[in-house]
Amino acid sequence: MAKQKKQPRPKAITPKGFRDYFGTEVTRRKHMLDQIAAVYHRYGFDALESSAVETVEALGKFLPDVDRPNEGVFAWQEFDEKGNGDWMALRYDLTAPLARVYAQHRNELPTPYRRYAMGPVWRNEKPGPGRFRQFYQCDADTVGTASMAADAEICAMLADTLETVGIPRGDYLVRVNNRKVMNGILEGLLIDNEVTRALPRNLEDALETRMSDWQFADPDAVLRTIDKFDKVGADGVVELLTTGRKDQSGAFIEGLGLSNQDASRVVAFMGARGESNEATIGNLRALLDGSKVGTEGVDELEQIVDLLEAQGYGPDRIVIDPSVVRGLGYYTGPVYEAELTFEILDEKGRKRQFGSVAGGGRYDDLVKRFTGQAVPATGVSIGVDRLLAALEAKGRLSNDGQGPVVVTVMDKSRLADYQAMVGELRQAGIRAEVYLGNPKNFGNQLKYADKRNSPVAIIAGSDEFDAGKIQIKDLVLGAKIAESATLEEWKERPSQFECARSDMVAKVREILEAENDG
Repeated sequence: MAKQKKQPRPKAITPKGFRDYFGTEVTRRKHMLDQIAAVYHRYGFDALESSAVETVEALGKFLPDVDRPNEGVFAWQEFDEKGNGDWMALRYDLTAPLARVYAQHRNELPTPYRRYAMGPVWRNEKPGPGRFRQFYQCDADTVGTASMAADAEICAMLADTLETVGIPRGDYLVRVNNRKVMNGILEGLLIDNEVTRALPRNLEDALETRMSDWQFADPDAVLRTIDKFDKVGADGVVELLTTGRKDQSGAFIEGLGLSNQDASRVVAFMGARGESNEATIGNLRALLDGSKVGTEGVDELEQIVDLLEAQGYGPDRIVIDPSVVRGLGYYTGPVYEAELTFEILDEKGRKRQFGSVAGGGRYDDLVKRFTGQAVPATGVSIGVDRLLAALEAKGRLSNDGQGPVVVTVMDKSRLADYQAMVGELRQAGIRAEVYLGNPKNFGNQLKYADKRNSPVAIIAGSDEFDAGKIQIKDLVLGAKIAESATLEEWKERPSQFECARSDMVAKVREILEAENDG
């Protein structure tokens, strides 16, 4: 009989594009989410936890590639007993599920419906440095009102959230644009050819010519091009909008074929931000040259500015900025982006601005997919991991989270006594644990406490129990003494001392309070 091959052991590796989060990281994220939730709650938003799995049909056109439902998302097909199957997918974001929830429960929900949601989302995309296939989002949305007060409120709430989690005023800006304004700029952009060059520049007169000969520029292609403004500059965008340009590798990128006049107008729009929000609005009105949809968008921006100023939010926190174009293909009205303005060093030691940590806007067509009726909505999404990285870059996060007080074991026969000690500490609200490893080597117990970032170790053997005493070891101070503490500091607060067993909780609390104050 042939000898059966051993089943190979599974490899202990994290799947590509995913990562594991350990104690301190999880604690930091929870603390931040609690802070954000408190701001959202203060603004009157209610929590919503929707399913992590949606039908691909519900996610719909907002997938990266609707022709291949298992691309862009993690999807699978479920079959019933008749062999019919629906495609299911892990949620791609928190907005598409909201649209489904509102359409499904709209008769029971208040209108407008204000909700916030926090949790992981999954994208089946190529991973890269700092780019993972699972990450946390933190959203707040208002569904069911077209009022610009809802958009202004989202911007104000975003500013408050950044300051609450530790980004000071002056280190961030909430930048606001409007898709309608962009539509006004894009209105009538033509491919430059013999027919269009012969057209009168006055749009009304041009409309009398034969439109079948016209070639209009693809608005989405224009948006994608001007999104490269930060990378290639104004001249580079003009080249990409007109005849094309060579990239850094020397490869030639075809242009969109606009005239220099139209391309220059688009670039002028990108640079229309003035010294004040009022100046920017004036610049936009001049550029739009009477466009109905564009003027409507500028009017909406003006309303948002007035509503924000009434609440005390000026251009030091929230600015009208036409250069915000990311996401304009998705949004239908105002769009906002929270940008951190301080500098950090990249992996090559070069200075660069930290960049965007949140974005959102008005999306009035999303719920309509389910109901057939237009339902206005607006909201924002915060990238939790990026915001945590920003706080770490600013030195607002400690490198090590405080671990539990460790009660060491000197006598295995007194385990019940050690459990009684740790019970007292927990009853007093102090995080604590008994060492549950092999107590034979006491040094290993202290090494364990170090690995746990424990601030204090409790030591008691038979002699201490008989005398009603315990030893308390201040591990944080001990580490400082080992590094650079002075003799005076050691005398003022010795790193290990004896106290009465009955004073254990009070003495431990004193040490923890001293360390937190320090």
